[in-house]
Amino acid sequence: MTLLIHSMSEFSDIILHALQIAGVRNIAEVGAEFGGTSQQLAAYARVTGGSLTSIDPAPKNEFLAWVAQTPEVRHMPEASHDAMPKLSNIDAWVIDGDHNYYTVIEELRIANRLALRDGKHLFALMHDVSWPCARRDCYYAPDRIPAEHRHPYSYEAGVTLGDPQLHEGRGFRGCGSFAWALHEGGPRNGVLTAVEDFLEETRTEERPLAWAHVPAVFGLGILFDSAAPWAPALAEMIMPWHNNKLLHALETNRLSNYLAVIDWQDRTAGRAAA
Repeated sequence: MTLLIHSMSEFSDIILHALQIAGVRNIAEVGAEFGGTSQQLAAYARVTGGSLTSIDPAPKNEFLAWVAQTPEVRHMPEASHDAMPKLSNIDAWVIDGDHNYYTVIEELRIANRLALRDGKHLFALMHDVSWPCARRDCYYAPDRIPAEHRHPYSYEAGVTLGDPQLHEGRGFRGCGSFAWALHEGGPRNGVLTAVEDFLEETRTEERPLAWAHVPAVFGLGILFDSAAPWAPALAEMIMPWHNNKLLHALETNRLSNYLAVIDWQDRTAGRAAA
């Protein structure tokens, strides 16, 4: 399983360039995990004289050890929906927390309300907007999702490319660490669906929002206020990456190879058990 490339830090060149273009100083990060992206954001904030606030109720020990030695970084060990409203004057949100519809659309709504309140241009960089979370909820903590917003799920069943069904004991799966919704697609299901619904519900506002999708390493999404003075420069930088067919083909190949490795591991484990 260690073969999987999954970190948002793989997009560091694009992310840091986007932050520079937008003149970002104060950053809020949702989801720290091991702290790979956090360290890059902290270094950026240090150079620009800005700040980094990292929101994660249960990060890995590696992150906790790092943040304990990095006093300029503020860690909020709370769920995003509780922590975000306590912040102010955030220039950019880096969202890589729980990858499900309810969590993500509420995070975007909160970020938008805070931007309007503080006179900021909404700017969010988001991970996992491509397969498998684009149209299927992933739950790290299902109990935090209200029952009416939570799809039936499984910790043991896995996903495979081109198949909307889950497969028990096969495919890309959490093995107890995270769960997949039993079905793919449909209303209120998946990260990309949350983004699209948020864009639709904010379409009548005076600030038109722009969206770009980089289809690699589970997908990077960039959501920003197209009326911002820096928006044209950001759009010019990100446009070659947006829905790039070559990147999409490479990502599909990468995932196919990884799923083949999982299948090989499962068959090997099955023979050993027999």
